[in-house]
Amino acid sequence: MSDESDELILGLETSCDDTSCAVVAPDGRVLGAATVSQIELHNQWGGIVPELASRAHIDKVLVAVDTALTEAGVDPARLTAIGVTRGPGLIGSLKVGVDTAQALGYGWDKPVLGVNHLRGHLRSADLEEKRVTFPALILLVSGGHTLLAHMTSSADIRLLGSTVDDSLGEAYDKVARMLGLGYPGGPVVDRLAKDGTASIPFPRPMLADGLNFSFSGLKTAVRNFLAEHPDAPPADVAASFVAACLEVLEVKCRRALRQVEAESLVIVGGVAASPQVRQRAEAMCTDLGVKLCLPPLRWSTDNGAMIGLAAWDYLARGVDVGLRPTSSLSLDLF
Repeated sequence: MSDESDELILGLETSCDDTSCAVVAPDGRVLGAATVSQIELHNQWGGIVPELASRAHIDKVLVAVDTALTEAGVDPARLTAIGVTRGPGLIGSLKVGVDTAQALGYGWDKPVLGVNHLRGHLRSADLEEKRVTFPALILLVSGGHTLLAHMTSSADIRLLGSTVDDSLGEAYDKVARMLGLGYPGGPVVDRLAKDGTASIPFPRPMLADGLNFSFSGLKTAVRNFLAEHPDAPPADVAASFVAACLEVLEVKCRRALRQVEAESLVIVGGVAASPQVRQRAEAMCTDLGVKLCLPPLRWSTDNGAMIGLAAWDYLARGVDVGLRPTSSLSLDLF
């Protein structure tokens, strides 16, 4: 429930397969939130079907808005603005969110801010409480993105490296499909890996090469191994795949921390919810004397709260980049 003195933004996120809305204060407090998942819808297809995702957003977006406002105890008249993801993402899904935000803004007489989804993820580590200390090294790992960036403030970001092919989350989903584990792949692969032994020497792509990532070769190696060893224990395959991913992430983070000044390592994106990633990162940061900053599990995957908090940055800096949905958008752009 909000205090009458609170300034509030309504954040709306529909970039992929989650319809999410939240009411967010400038300090990162989340007063009300609702997320409608499409996992059951897409699980039968083994992955996201863009047209079905768009239609599901249409059905649920106003339900999510109403639920978030009701939970927060907020009338739309109390809102300062509306923030909505304008990209990157699935163009049809983005359009549903942007069109909805524009209609609500018109009806409620509120400004609408188009927010970069990637910048939303970067701000997720400060939801509910302030965690990030600058300068910071950012590792963003999700279904669509894998990158390293250096931040000296919430607005000053320099990209250090990114994936040259598949994202880590995409590789997780494809390996899960190979193992017949369903969608989404990340959580089920992690759970299965706990019961296996990392005994298969899968490659560590680009391990010695700078700060860029590559996961396509690792994914192919898993496919080839399964073709040659169809009776291999799935838990061992999962454990070996996860071990390769974790080693790549740790080596790249350690290399980046030697190259840039950083008081904290911030890991965000859906893969940041992985218990193995969190455990490995905690051990590494303890070893290096760097503060580890992680979003609460609830805010690791795509959500409206991170978009709402990022929108406060746009508002504070007078940034208005328009509302045109954009399927591809780089980190350095608002």
